[in-house]
Amino acid sequence: QVQLVESGGGLVQAGDSLRLTCAASGRTFSVYTVGWFRQTPGKEREFVARIHWSSGITNYADSVKGRFTISRDNAKNTVYLQMNSLKPEDTANYYCAASRAVVPGNSRSDYDYWGQGTQVTVSS
Repeated sequence: QVQLVESGGGLVQAGDSLRLTCAASGRTFSVYTVGWFRQTPGKEREFVARIHWSSGITNYADSVKGRFTISRDNAKNTVYLQMNSLKPEDTANYYCAASRAVVPGNSRSDYDYWGQGTQVTVSS
């Protein structure tokens, strides 16, 4: 099993920045990719970004490209999501997820482990 714990959410104003942290523990050697998803009430959980643990190759949703940056610290088993130029439409509960697939897709079903989520609220 892999445990994921998110932190760093909060209430900010439009244009502000926020950094989310995902700390992984347990059998972390069994996962290849860590991603971030977000969800608002009544909507599907949507892909935000992902990073391959060893290569550092990243992938982003078009809606956040150029504003969000995903990174990792392998020594700390931690993944970050730096969010800049935040918009009200970025308001959501953000989830960290880990996949045993080397190149997972962007669907929720491609990920095997999930954190509890951290709320991000962006006011206009």
